[in-house]
Amino acid sequence: MSAALAFLPLPNIELWETRAVLKKAAEAHRFLAELKGIAASIPNEAILINTLSLQEAKDSSEVENIVTTHDELYKANLFESALVNPATKEVQDYAIALKQAFGTVRKTKTIRLHDILVVHQHLEHNNAGLRRLPGTNLKNTHTGEVVYTPPQKADDIAALMDNLVQYINNDELCTADPLVKMAIIHHQFESIHPFYDGNGRTGRIVNILYLVAKDLLNLPVLYLSRFITQHKAGYYQLLQDVRDTGNWEPWLIYMLDGVIDTAKNTITLISKMKILMADVKHRMRDQLPKIYRQELLNNMFHHPYTKIEFVVDELNVTRITATKYLEQLVEYGFLKKQRIGRANYYINEPLCDLLMANEAT
Repeated sequence: MSAALAFLPLPNIELWETRAVLKKAAEAHRFLAELKGIAASIPNEAILINTLSLQEAKDSSEVENIVTTHDELYKANLFESALVNPATKEVQDYAIALKQAFGTVRKTKTIRLHDILVVHQHLEHNNAGLRRLPGTNLKNTHTGEVVYTPPQKADDIAALMDNLVQYINNDELCTADPLVKMAIIHHQFESIHPFYDGNGRTGRIVNILYLVAKDLLNLPVLYLSRFITQHKAGYYQLLQDVRDTGNWEPWLIYMLDGVIDTAKNTITLISKMKILMADVKHRMRDQLPKIYRQELLNNMFHHPYTKIEFVVDELNVTRITATKYLEQLVEYGFLKKQRIGRANYYINEPLCDLLMANEAT
């Protein structure tokens, strides 16, 4: 086992919860509370779960250099028969794993080892489970130099993961601020490196599950992956610095800065989505009063790219009625109609522009 990797909880947590860390944690909690409130103001939670989880899936995958586009993702969600490139399929799998795990953790308020294994299974499409064979090393991608050797023995990995799960769920083991604990949990998970592959993506899903389990958020709407992608060098350097020096403060502040930055960004995004939804709602009521329904508005924002079948299923209407609704929305400029082969699909361009502009900031 790596000498730098100890069982949790850390001794003398007050040494890590420095004045700077606690001040930063207090700021992060304020923005998290604001985010929790504004997320609850969206009338249909599926709108945020669907759009933001897909955004997170895309950003988290980019940390691992798995890159796709919004257009490819939205088309892949429309047509199961469409040819999907491997990167897009991996991002889809991430979004599915995230949403399914959220559904479980929201009910149980715990994160079991089983839940983590199921997340990993969805990501990797195998039942390999925890590492059992030695030989895994983390290397510098440019030089090939080994920078960290995680635990090698299967018994050590299993024991450390059992310990981590206890630490996640038993607050009596550590009285640290929950956001400080989240940063410690993430570091420990990545340092155990429990799987042959998919550790980074699994660990980032555990972050959001922890916030939901601790009631810091009701919906999975805070995703650190974009922040990590924008500050990737610092992320990997600070992970390693803790292993090399035992100095936790810079790592904890980095993660708390990520929470603050991401919460602010997501608050702004949801605020703009609310404004856009209100504008579309009022214009639909004025211009298309015969077809206006809240469910139709929800459909347009639940699916940046929608199709007739989505409207049929979600509004419980006939295909003829669904087609009529969508064609009138196109005629009045609410949606843009596109075609793939023999199938039509309909784009909410203002929503797509908003999501892409958010990613660019």
